[in-house]
This record gives sequence, structure tokens and C-alpha cells, in this order.
Amino acid sequence: MNTHYMQSLDWLILATYFVILLAIGIWASMKRKKDSNLFLAERSLRWHHIGFSMWGTNVGPSMLIASASAGFTTGIVSGNYAWYAFVFIALLAFVFAPRYLGANISTLPEFMGLRFGQSTRNILAWYTIVTIIISWLALTLFAGGILIRQVFDIPMWLSALILLIISAFFTMMGGLKAVAYTNVYQMLLLIIVSATLTIVGLHHVGGVGALVSKVPSDYWVLFKPNSDEAFPWLPIVLGYPIMGVWFWCTDQSMVQPVLAARDLREGQLGTNFTGWLKILDVPLYILPGVICFALYPTLSNPDEAYLTMVENLFPVGMVGLVFAVLTACLVSTIGSALNALSTVFTMDIYVKKFKPDATQQHINHVGRIVTLVGAVIAIVLTVAIDSIKGLNLFNVFQSVLGFIAPPMTAVFLLGVFWRRTTTLAANVALTAGTAFCLIVGILYLWGPKSDLWPHFMMLSFLLFVILAVMMVIVSIADKNGQRNEIPQPLHVRRSRFVIALWACLALVMVGLYVFFN
Repeated sequence: MNTHYMQSLDWLILATYFVILLAIGIWASMKRKKDSNLFLAERSLRWHHIGFSMWGTNVGPSMLIASASAGFTTGIVSGNYAWYAFVFIALLAFVFAPRYLGANISTLPEFMGLRFGQSTRNILAWYTIVTIIISWLALTLFAGGILIRQVFDIPMWLSALILLIISAFFTMMGGLKAVAYTNVYQMLLLIIVSATLTIVGLHHVGGVGALVSKVPSDYWVLFKPNSDEAFPWLPIVLGYPIMGVWFWCTDQSMVQPVLAARDLREGQLGTNFTGWLKILDVPLYILPGVICFALYPTLSNPDEAYLTMVENLFPVGMVGLVFAVLTACLVSTIGSALNALSTVFTMDIYVKKFKPDATQQHINHVGRIVTLVGAVIAIVLTVAIDSIKGLNLFNVFQSVLGFIAPPMTAVFLLGVFWRRTTTLAANVALTAGTAFCLIVGILYLWGPKSDLWPHFMMLSFLLFVILAVMMVIVSIADKNGQRNEIPQPLHVRRSRFVIALWACLALVMVGLYVFFN
């Protein structure tokens, strides 16, 4: 998307989007009670805020572009990463959320601190901060900065700075409440624009029947043979759960809207709504790539599939709206990440270790300072990433996530489900286990290539099994080790409506998997 695509009407629409966005942010900030907690929106979020916020945090411009690219080259098989997620979102709703809300926590390191003690909380707090700065902030800014740079023809550091100023404004003024309210507006805009692109594309192809006939038959299959190099079914079935539990159940940026729920019922309805929204990932993000293959099969670079569709199918004005949507994705992800970062540092490190008697006003002040410092660090890292030439670092890091997930998944699952897990076992998994996983990941990604390596998803599963077995052995051997009580879930009457909605979602997902196999 270059500057010559943007006409006067496009610039006007883009400016209008920002005005509306800022107005919603200011309105949400004014609704926040004076000196109330910035981080958890006064625990007032309703189901639609939670659903749109979780989905919005998950959606980035790189995801839009990468999903269309995957659709162009392989069809809907990458939809497994969207549709299979409902299992782990359900795990959050019925296993983790009742415990998180029952423990009345602000952060996930705080929850693990209740289970394993202060040492585990400290390790997890720094682990979470580093993960947020690198994966959620620096790499999201890098991907978004490329888009901003193309349109405005400005340097990367300025692109990143513009995005951070917008996102930090909401985080510092209104905290999670402002982020959540603006996410609703932004994700509705995303659905409208992406659905329009899909519908217009289908019209140009000649309808669903014509599309099916113009692409290979295996483009409509979710489970490919194990001989398939990119998407073998067994590594996906076994390996994705390791990333799924980490991402949907234990990542502060993803889970924070649930921690801010008005009550457990709203949290479970919100996660259910996220599950329904994840169904849209395939028709809104992946299907445009399939349509692009049918319309422009000679396209040399699949990464250009999304913008090729926009450039060729959308009239003046809609291009500006698309860019507004891409910016919306960025602001949503960065805003959620900045809020999570300031929450973890302020509550788990500053208040817990240095100022336990801090007033709410002082805590909010520190949170705003942390937001600014995190933003500066993220800009420096973004410029550093941009200076590395000849390496698709973003794609490399997506693979690295498969090696980051096993320690967190092992600690949270055993910590919740096995009473005998000790503090020593958790700390060894989070320190030595993480180092082991990263060494394996470095060897896999940058070491000598060999057919002996399994698929990286299978490798993620095997690493998890090794760490889980290690934790069991250490816990059994550590006879006098610290074993705190597992925080008990909220004991509230289960809502029949919530259970019915989750049952419907499960039936729909099973139906989709049967239909597309």
C-alpha cells in the first residue's frame, strides 16, 4: 500500500477514524472513577468488552497479511490456529477463570505466587515483562511500522512513535477501560471492512461454486497428511495445545480482560464470544487469500495477497478505511500490551517489593511512568530489529513462540491440576526449563538443517512432556518442599445460559471440522 493509493477521500476517512477513536478514548476515560484502579477497569467489563478485547489483542496487521498469504499458498488449513483455539478458550472459561477471579488477583504472576510463593511470582513477573516487550510490543510495532512507513514515507522510529503515542494515550488516561471500549469500536470496523473485502472478492470470482472450482481441492481441508511439510495433522493436534494453553490461559495481555470482568458469568460469556469471533478468522482473513489465488494465480509474492485484493477491488475511500482497520489492529494490540506491562511491573514488582502501602493514586502514577518507559524501550528494540537486514525476524519469532510456551504451560497445568507440585519444580521449569527450550529452538532455527528434526509443533509438544516429567520427578524427590494450597475456584451457581452457549459453540466447531475434512 503506497502513498499513491491514498486519495483525498481516503485521507479524510482516515482522519475521521482517528477523531472518533480519540473521542471514545476520552469518553471512556471520563467514565472511570477518579483515582480508581487503571489496570482492571474497576472490574466492570461486560461480555462484549471482554470478547472484542481478547480478539482484538489477538489480531494484528501482520496476522491479516500472513493469513491471506497462507490462504493463497495452502488454503484454509492454517485456520486450525483459529478454530482449534476454542478448546483452550473453554479451558480458560471453566478451569482458569474461576480460580483467577476466586483469588481476586490483578496479575497471573500474583496467582502463581499464591500457589508457589514469592520466588515464583518474581520469576514469572520478569518473564512476563520480557515477553510483552519483545513479542507484543517490539514485533507488533515492527510489523505496523512497515505499513505506516509505506503510507507516510517516514522513518521506522517515527512510525513506531506515532503508534505508541496513540496507544499510550488510552492506557495512561483511561487504563484498561479505555482500551476495552475503543476495542469494541475498532473490531466492529474490522469485521465490516474485512467482510466487505471477502464479499466483493467472491462477487468478482463468480460465487462460492466458481471459487471452489478455481482452486485445488485440498485448499478446503483442515487436516493434511503427516507427510505434509507445513501443516501435518498430528503435530498440530499435539503441539498446538501447548501454545494454546500458554497463549489463551496464561498470557497476561490475553487474560487481563477476563480478570477485569464484572463477575464470573460475564467472564465466561466474554470468552464464549471470543470463541465465536475466532470462527470469523477463516472467512475474514484466510479466505481473501484463497480468492486472490483464484483471481490472480500468477502473483509472485503471496505476502502481497491482502493488499493486492484491496488495491484492485476497493474504490477510492475504502482504501483509507482499510488502512484505518490496519491501524486499529495495531492500536488494539499495543494498547492491551502496554496495559498488561504496566500492571505486572507495578503490582508484582514495585508495590509488592518496594511500596506495599502505596495509595491508589500513587500506584496509577507509577503505572503511567512504566507505560512511558516500556514505550521507549519498545521503540529502541523496534529500530534495532529494523536495522537487521536479510532476515524475516517476525516469522522467525513466531516459531520461537513454540519454544517459549512449554515452560509456562507445564507450570500452570501442573500447578492447578496436581496438588503435589512443589515450588522448586516450578522454579526449575521456569529457569532451567526455559533455557533448555530456547537452546533447542536456536539449534532448530539457526543450526544445521536435518531431516531428523520433527515439525516445530511436535518439538513443542515433546519439550512440554520432558518438562512435565521433570517437574513430577523433582516434586516427588523434594519431600520437604513448599506445597501451598491450590487457589480454589469461585463457588457460584453455574449459568445454564452460559453452558448452553458453550455447548452450541462446541457443536458448531465439530460440525466445521467434519465439513472441511
